[in-house]
Formats: sequence, C-alpha cells, structure tokens
Amino acid sequence: MRTPKIDKGILIIPLCAIVLLSALLVVFSEHSRAVIEAMRLWVTHAFGWYYLVLGLLFFGVSLYVAFSARGAIRLGSLAKPRYGHFSWGAMVFTSTMAADILFFALHEWAFYYTALPLDAASLSLGERHLWASTYPMFHWGAIPWSFFLLPAAAYGYMFYVKGRSRQRLSEACRPVIGARADGALGKAIDLFSAFGLLAGTATTFSLSTPLITLALSSALGLKQSKGMTIAVLLVIALIYTAAVVFGFKGASRLSKLAIGACVLLACMFLLGSDPIYLIETTITALGNMASNFLRMATWLDPLRLTAHEGGGMAFPQSWTVFYWAYWIAWCVATPFFIARISEGRTIRQVILGGLAAGLLGTFTVFGVFGHYGLRLQVAGRLHVAERLAQGAPQAEVILEIIRTLPAPELALIALIAAMVLFYAATFDAATMVMAAYSYKNPRPDGESGRGVKAFWAGLFVLLPIGLLFSEQALPQLQAVAILAALPISAVLLVIVAGFLKESRR
Repeated sequence: MRTPKIDKGILIIPLCAIVLLSALLVVFSEHSRAVIEAMRLWVTHAFGWYYLVLGLLFFGVSLYVAFSARGAIRLGSLAKPRYGHFSWGAMVFTSTMAADILFFALHEWAFYYTALPLDAASLSLGERHLWASTYPMFHWGAIPWSFFLLPAAAYGYMFYVKGRSRQRLSEACRPVIGARADGALGKAIDLFSAFGLLAGTATTFSLSTPLITLALSSALGLKQSKGMTIAVLLVIALIYTAAVVFGFKGASRLSKLAIGACVLLACMFLLGSDPIYLIETTITALGNMASNFLRMATWLDPLRLTAHEGGGMAFPQSWTVFYWAYWIAWCVATPFFIARISEGRTIRQVILGGLAAGLLGTFTVFGVFGHYGLRLQVAGRLHVAERLAQGAPQAEVILEIIRTLPAPELALIALIAAMVLFYAATFDAATMVMAAYSYKNPRPDGESGRGVKAFWAGLFVLLPIGLLFSEQALPQLQAVAILAALPISAVLLVIVAGFLKESRR
C-alpha cells in the first residue's frame, strides 16, 4: 500500500482564505455586514426558485433510488451492517444536527407565529398556532434530509461497490467529468467544497454558541463576554478533537451521549408541560404538513407580500431558501460520514433508514421543545413572538422560556451539556471527513494522521470567531450559508447524475 500523501493545497488555500475573511470581518465589520446583506438579497432573489426546485428534485430522486432496483445494492461485502440500528441511527442523527436543532427548536416557531404563510391575508389564533407548529417540522423534514441521504448513497456506492477510496467531491464527479477530476476542474471543485463546508460550520457555531455562553453565565453567575464565547468554542473543539482520535468508536460514544443528554432535557420539559397538548400539536402539525407539502415546497411569494418579515425579503426567501442552502453547505462532509458508517447496508436501508432516524429525532425534538414554548405563547404566559419581532436577542428569549420550567438551573446545565455534546458529535464527524479529504491517496479505511485532524479541528473555529467579533446578525449569518451552497449545489447535481449513470448497470 502506498504511503498516504497530503494535498497541501487543500490545507493551505482554505486556511489562508478563512484567515483573510475573518480579519476582514473583524476590521471592517460595518462594511462587511452591508456587503453580505447585499449579496444575500441578490442571491435569494435570483436563485430562490433554484433552491426550492433542487429540494424537490433531491427528495423525489432519493425515493426513486430507494424503491428501484438500485435500492437492493449492498454497500460492501459484510453479511450484516457494521453498526447496529440504534448506533447507526444515533450517529446519522447527531452527525447532522449539531447544537442548532436545540437552538432553533426552542424558538423557531415564534418567527412563524407572526408571519402570513402561503399568501394568507390574515390568520386566526388557531391558524397561527397551526402554522407556527408546522413550518419547523417542514424545514427540518424529509426534503432537507434527502440532501444528505442521496449523496450518502452515492458516496457509499463509490467506496464499497466501485472501490474508489479517494474521499473527495471531485472523485464522486468522475463518472461525469472523467479524467478532469484529477486536473484543474477537480481541484476547483474540492477547494470550493472545502470553503463551503467551512462557511456552513461557521454559521452553525455562530448561531448557537452565544446561547451556550449565556446559559453558562446564567447557571454559574459569571459575566458574559466574547472571551467566554471563544473559550466555549475552544473547549468544544478540544472535545471533538479528542474524540476523533478514537475514530468511529469515539463518534458512536459521542452520539449516544448526545442523545442521552437530549432525552434528559426533554424529560425536564415534559415534567413542566402538558404532554397531551404536545402530542396533539405534533400530530396536527404533521398532518397539516402532509396535506400542504407541495404548496410549502414550491411557495416563493412572487409578489413579495410577506417582504416585511425578513428585512426586505419575503418569508420563503428568509426561511425555506436559507434552510435548503444551509443543509446543502453541510453536504461536503456529512454524507461522506454517513456513507462510511453504512458498510453492510443496502442503499435502500441507507435512504429509508436515514429518513426514519432523522425524522424521528427532529420531529421529537421540535414536538417537545418547540411546542412547549408555543404553549406559553398561546396561553399568554410569555410573549416570545412579540419579543423576537421587537429585536430581542434570540439567546435571551430562549432563556426566558427555560426559566418557566420547574427546575430552571438544572435545565440550563442539561441544555449546556446537550448542546456541547451535539456540537462535539457533529464536528467529530466533520473533522474525520475533512482530514481524509486532505490526502491525495488516502488509506482504504479512511484513517488520517492526528496532525491533519488537529488542523481541521482548529480551522473550524476560526471563521466563527471572526463572525462573532464582527457581530453579524441572523440575516448575515444566513447569507453565509446561502452563498456557500450555490456552487456546492451544482457539484451535487453532477454527483447524483454520475451515481445514477454508474449504478444503472
């Protein structure tokens, strides 16, 4: 076996780009916000339709592949899957969610509570309640999961059926672009993909880390500061760097710990709420989503009647387009990880099993945490939607929700633990993938040197620090993911086309 050779360009060019971008964000914070916002407005206006069509395409093709003859293709020669159903499902769920699922589950519904979806002129209390509970399920539902699972099936086919171990997007494009995967085109694909993932991870860290910092300062009586936020980022990086040394066994342990912490936190919310209300609201929301699925997946508000909801952008551009782009930006790493842990499974099991694990996890989280806060809103106990509409920081509003629980201090500690573990599990997976991404001729098992893993672990926290110091608001953070996803989405289309071409035989 040849000695693995590091591709220095994949390491140096993204590093220089991220350092430069972080410095520009900090030094020219006001100007950078204006530039990012202008780019976001242009991309969402010009390409919003493209993201929604892409979502329907990936969802439809993933179901077609799962139920076609391709679905019976087994990934590898193992008689049974390498990981059991629970371990595999837990890793699939936690490798994709990070702490964002807890962050958004606790308050995302409030943005929709004051909105007017699907061209409605006005909404009654019952209708506001219905759509506020439905849209989070949609934005974390089957379409975004297909962005991960269809490429995961393609990568698994590439690894375990075709025997190509080079873990890069350019390699997955080879069936379409041929030998150009080894040339300038392949290099450009890999560099854009690496930078896109860094933008996606930066958005993830920048959105949720302030909540951990605020919860920590509240629970321990410490003064909140940017220094504390950076310390939290570094601690999380140390945790997932330590875990990545142990390979997939470490990832499995982290995922189980993250699930356990999330279940503990959910039990605290259940004790402080009406479980029947949570169950009924969740079932009603799922039914509403099913009956309006195509309308929600294609609604673009062409007249921009809801433009006031997003600072000049309409509701679907502010939210649905952002979420589809956000999931696409993570497609550089997450599907590779899912593919690597799926040896011994069929393509059908990867797609349908991944959907089952992902949707069960996301619907449960939003059904418990999100609907707890929604109940406070409709009962008049806490005006979350109004506070957010007035510009209140999201982290502060979330803490107000948690303080209504019977044991708020314990809940804060559980929240911190769950968010840190979710972060660690997700970035552990991303670090393993990008470390393997750095080699021209990696080992067949995908293992990488510790120094390369440490390099990516550190690089993942650079841009978030720049975004935090430049105080980018939610719209600007959304823009980072939307912009990064545009070139990656084109590469994903080539990958899917190549997979369908190769697997046809």
